[in-house]
Amino acid sequence: MILAGDVGGTKVHLALYGFTEGRLTHVRDEKFPSGQYAGLEIVVREFLSHDATKPDITAACFGVPGPVRDGRLKVTNLPWELDSRILSSDLNIEHLFLINDLEANGYGIPELRTEAIFTLHAGDPSSVGHRGLVSAGTGLGECLLIWDGQRRRHLPIPSEGGHCDFAPRNEREIALLNYLRRTLNGRVSFERVVSGLGIKNVYGFLRDDQKMEEPAWLRERIAAEDPNAVIGECAENGSSEICYETLQLFVGAFGAEAGNLALKVLAMGGIYLGGGIAPKILKTMENGVFEQAFLDKGRMSPLLHSIPVRIILDDTCALLGAAAYAEARAAEISGHSERAASVQTPVTG
Repeated sequence: MILAGDVGGTKVHLALYGFTEGRLTHVRDEKFPSGQYAGLEIVVREFLSHDATKPDITAACFGVPGPVRDGRLKVTNLPWELDSRILSSDLNIEHLFLINDLEANGYGIPELRTEAIFTLHAGDPSSVGHRGLVSAGTGLGECLLIWDGQRRRHLPIPSEGGHCDFAPRNEREIALLNYLRRTLNGRVSFERVVSGLGIKNVYGFLRDDQKMEEPAWLRERIAAEDPNAVIGECAENGSSEICYETLQLFVGAFGAEAGNLALKVLAMGGIYLGGGIAPKILKTMENGVFEQAFLDKGRMSPLLHSIPVRIILDDTCALLGAAAYAEARAAEISGHSERAASVQTPVTG
C-alpha cells in the first residue's frame, strides 16, 4: 500500500493506492483543512485512524509547497517545518519522501486519463519537447518538465518561479503594481496577482484604487463566504462588474506568465495549467483574454502559437504523481521496480 499526499496552504489531500500489474489503483482519499493542524504528522495519523483495516504502508510521498533541500523544508503559506527522516521514523514508514508539490504534479500528468485534460489552445499537438507547468491555487507554483529523448519521458524539475517579479504589461497593470507595492510595503511577485491570494488583491485594487462599485449584497456575501468562490461565481455568471473585471485582470496576468514560462523552457511539448482555480473558471479562461496574453510576446508570438496549452481538470494529479514517485523510488532502493526508470531522484533530495 502506498500513501500519497498533496499538501497545500488551504488543504491537505491524502490518499492510499495499491500497485498491481504496473498500475496505481485508488483505494481511498480524504481532505483536511491545513490551517487547523499543527503539522503533517498529525494529519496523516488522523487519516490512517479512519481506516479500520490498518493498512501496511510500504512507501509514502508528499508533494509540498516550497523548495525541498536534503529532505527538509519550511512549508510555504503554512507554519510547518518538515523533515522526511523524522516523518519516516515517527510514522514508521521505511520509504518516505518529500518532493515539491509541482514536481508531484509533473509526475502525475502521465497518469491522467485523456478526459482529465482540457485543451485551451491547440497549438501543434504533434510537437514533442520540453513542457512547462503553472499552477494557480493558494499560491503560484511552477515546474519545468524536461524532455529526455533517449528514455522518452519528461523529468520534472521543481522551481520557485511563481515568486519572480510581477511584470505589468499595460497602464492598468502598472497601477495594480503600484497599489500592491504600497499595500505590501515593497516588492511584488507574480504570486501576489496569479493565485487565490492574488484574486483578493486584484479585487481590492479595483475597489479601493480604481473606485469600482462594490454593491452591498456582494460585500455581505464576501464577508460571509469564501471570497474567491464568490468572486469567481459572480464573474462567471455576469452578476457583478467588479468580479468580472477582477478575473479579466487575473487571467491576463496568468496567461502572460504562462507565456513567460513557455519561452524560458522552450515548451514545444506544451504548457499545462494546474491548481484549483482554472477548472472552476473555465468560461473566463476560454474568453480569449488568457490566450491573447499568452501569445503576446512580440517577435516570439509565432512560436507561442505553436505551443499547446492544456488545463488539468483532475484534482488528484499531484496525488497520482506522489504515489508514482513513492512506488518507483522505494522499488529502486529495494532493487525490484516495475517503473523505476521513469522516476529520477530529484536534485533537491
